Amino acid sequence: MGSRMSSIARLTGAAVAAGVVAAAIALPAVGGTGAMFVSASEDLGIKPEDLKEPPLAERTTVLDAKGNEIAQFYEEYRENVSLDQVAEIMKTAIISIEDYRFYAHGAIDIEGTVRALAKNVTSGGIAQGGSSITQQYVKQVLLNSATTDKERNAALEASYARKLRELRYAMAIEKKYTKDQILEKYLNIAYFGAGAYGVEAAAKRFFGVKAAELTLVQAATLAGAVQDPNATDPNLGKEQKDRLLQRRNVVLNRMAELKKITPEQAEEAKAKKLGYKGTPLPGGCSAKTVTASYFCVYVRNEILSNPNFGKSAKARSQFLNRGGLEIQTTLDPQMQEAAEKAIKKHVFASDNPVASEALVEPGTGAIKAMASSRKYGNNKRKKEMSYNVVADAVHGGGTGFQAGSTFKTFTLLTALKQGMKINDGLSVSSGYRAPYYSSFKNCKGENIGDPSHTVTNDEGGGGFKSLATGTWGSVNTFFMALEQKVGLCNVIKTAQSLGIKRSDGQKLQEYSTFTLGINEMDPVTVANAYAAIGARGKYCAPMVITKITNRDGKVTNYKPKCKQALDPEVADAAADILSGVFTKGTMRSVGGIGRPAAGKTGTTDSQATAWFAGFTPDLAGAVSIGDPRGAINNKLNNITIGGRYYGSVFGASIPGPIWKDTMIAALKGVPATDFTPVNTARFGGCGQSCQPVRVQPDDGDEPDELDDVETGLGLD
Repeated sequence: MGSRMSSIARLTGAAVAAGVVAAAIALPAVGGTGAMFVSASEDLGIKPEDLKEPPLAERTTVLDAKGNEIAQFYEEYRENVSLDQVAEIMKTAIISIEDYRFYAHGAIDIEGTVRALAKNVTSGGIAQGGSSITQQYVKQVLLNSATTDKERNAALEASYARKLRELRYAMAIEKKYTKDQILEKYLNIAYFGAGAYGVEAAAKRFFGVKAAELTLVQAATLAGAVQDPNATDPNLGKEQKDRLLQRRNVVLNRMAELKKITPEQAEEAKAKKLGYKGTPLPGGCSAKTVTASYFCVYVRNEILSNPNFGKSAKARSQFLNRGGLEIQTTLDPQMQEAAEKAIKKHVFASDNPVASEALVEPGTGAIKAMASSRKYGNNKRKKEMSYNVVADAVHGGGTGFQAGSTFKTFTLLTALKQGMKINDGLSVSSGYRAPYYSSFKNCKGENIGDPSHTVTNDEGGGGFKSLATGTWGSVNTFFMALEQKVGLCNVIKTAQSLGIKRSDGQKLQEYSTFTLGINEMDPVTVANAYAAIGARGKYCAPMVITKITNRDGKVTNYKPKCKQALDPEVADAAADILSGVFTKGTMRSVGGIGRPAAGKTGTTDSQATAWFAGFTPDLAGAVSIGDPRGAINNKLNNITIGGRYYGSVFGASIPGPIWKDTMIAALKGVPATDFTPVNTARFGGCGQSCQPVRVQPDDGDEPDELDDVETGLGLD
């Protein structure tokens, strides 16, 4: 004991002689081997103090419906591992340089602290660590727990008060855990630089291997990085890499000095290059490793905006980015691939217009795919999209595009709800003008009809149109007259019952041209509304998350939230009419998909945007195309898209073919499901046997007297 005391005294003298105040020597030694000292902690009344150890921030992994990884989210890129998943040479390296007597001392190592002070003074720099690994762990816990700048500064301040506080915590930690447990915790919490927290993340980031596979050179590099990870961050440049290389060699020398490796092994290792690979961090939705980026953005924003995942925005962010969750989603990889390939076939990423598509499962609201012709990201040179062009603003989207004649479906549904039959109809002219201001009322009961404006048909004239033929031809004047008959507010309420809301989150524009699709929409919202028709009127809120498993293995399952929005027979009749769009209507040149399907094209005024929305009983989808620079000022006329020239782009020009190609591939291997037959006793027959029956407008005026127009923004 006397010789050890004299050894410590000599070390202390060396430090003091060099003009260094050995602050740590003033602190008591706790534990240790044998009775080296009378416990100074007892003399000073220092008692252990329990340290609150909140869970470490861990990465969250997002999986598709088949269990494949889509993306990761994290505040700190960390993957916790057990000590047996760390290479022995890594444990040896970190202990050698940071706390070589780790397994021999208590909460503080007096001898190690003084020896480090003396070594650092004589070397003119920091060669050895002074704090024990337990103390370093305590410091990291305090730093990670800090939520304010004041708390972070307190965790880092160079003061006796901080050291004393850390000692109390370290004393408690030494009593609470074994040495192996402390080492495991330290290796998982330590920051190594280059955005990597914990040894597993560092091994992957620095060298592309797991912590269990680290070699001597790699282990020494990581062990050297923890002392000042910002100064030795190899991702920052050559200067930092050179510092890290020097630090690695210090570790190797120390390991040789402690006889953990031979001098020959040390020299051989020092002769090798740094070997830093800089494996890309996998986090976020724009990372190269991410598949289905737009779906990823939707998932992220669903959690960040939904109170079910936390009472406050901060709580939800921590839940996602620190929670270490495994999130199972609805994404179907086959359907996602089908959508991506179909879009890529018809629209290039370099084109100014952007095509987007969403696929939704009828009866659940499960979003099966989200794709776009451009990648998600911030690279303007590559025309990447910085927002979710497939979704609404709540889920990271923008303003959306006017949905055009896809909205005529809601007027059709309203007419069927009110008792009109499939072959009932109206006589209309080639131009429509509201007879009176009172011809249209919004949902506040305000008169909004404007006899001074007209709506015309995109092609062809008027005549007698039934619900079926008016839909197949997408006749604007027919749908204006039909909306007048059934009531604008009733049409709006039908749309809202199917989840229709503006992409930008603003209130729906309640004008007489509502049926022509003047409101800006996103593909998810439109696809989901059409999915409800495919599910015989059962509307389900869009969903992307089916299961979340937290870091402790607790599983929370999420079920569809559905309601019966439409009479099933009304939905059946609408599906029957809309199926004729492929054979007798605006999609006849494109054709069907080899199984029962229904849908509606949509094109806005002067071809500013174009849409197609369609469904089967098994899958629904909506495709939009428009110019994100501003659709009104950058219309789809006289334009080359996907390498093909178009005089004008309509719903059947690009969106329809994309939808068709997608559905054929997405439903490959899925048995075809028939639509439920129409109740002919209630709605009459359809097809070529339909005989139109005249129905007069409510105002009593003859339809052919309705001439001239109100501005039409939803032509097709």
